[in-house]
Amino acid sequence: MGELQPQSSTTPPPPPPPRHLSSLVQPSHQRKNKHKIRVLKVFHSVFRSLPIITPACKMGSVSMPIGLPDSHRNSAGSRVTGTLFGYRKGRVTLSIQESPKYFPTLLVELAMQTNVLQKEMSSGMVRIALECEKKGDKDKTRILDEPLWTMYCNGKKSGYGVKKETSEEDLNVMELLKAVSMGAGVLPGNSEIEGPDADLAYMRAHFQRVVGSRDSETFYMLSPDGNNGPELSIFFVRI
Repeated sequence: MGELQPQSSTTPPPPPPPRHLSSLVQPSHQRKNKHKIRVLKVFHSVFRSLPIITPACKMGSVSMPIGLPDSHRNSAGSRVTGTLFGYRKGRVTLSIQESPKYFPTLLVELAMQTNVLQKEMSSGMVRIALECEKKGDKDKTRILDEPLWTMYCNGKKSGYGVKKETSEEDLNVMELLKAVSMGAGVLPGNSEIEGPDADLAYMRAHFQRVVGSRDSETFYMLSPDGNNGPELSIFFVRI
């Protein structure tokens, strides 16, 4: 009889670590739509690679108000949590939540680098307009459910704002900021991907949400003292 061959002692690789379970709460009016998620994936994959454009100053087609209308200053029911975050040389993501403990109800990748937005805000008031076209009177799509907007920052066209579905990294940021109601700072990022620019900057504040019509919604950043005008206003407009 021939010699028995020793059995291989190699062990199978360990299973991947379990996916992190978020402690964030689903929004009170969360509506799931698989078709919309597929559409968002397509738009995000296409427009994620487009460059950020900075042409000569060109005003958006709609005139935007400077500050929060007086009729909405005391409307506590429309107050939400807004967070702007991103790597220094990466694009800024806007997150809107009912409060820091909830999943985002809206995530938009803006056509602006984080360091550029920080510079703009240090210089004074910033107005971001996100415009899209009407598709017809029979279209019932909510303006915040649109997948794509043309973006203007202080009147200058800068590219496209793209609605995105929540990624694991987005949820991780929201988890880390769960105890933060307002403020600004830096979070550790993924150094293997981002290299020396791995620090992830964030700014969180209360925003007043004002619904003008089915074709117009605005988020005004509220200052902590409540006296000064908003340093940041974000307009969603369908024209």
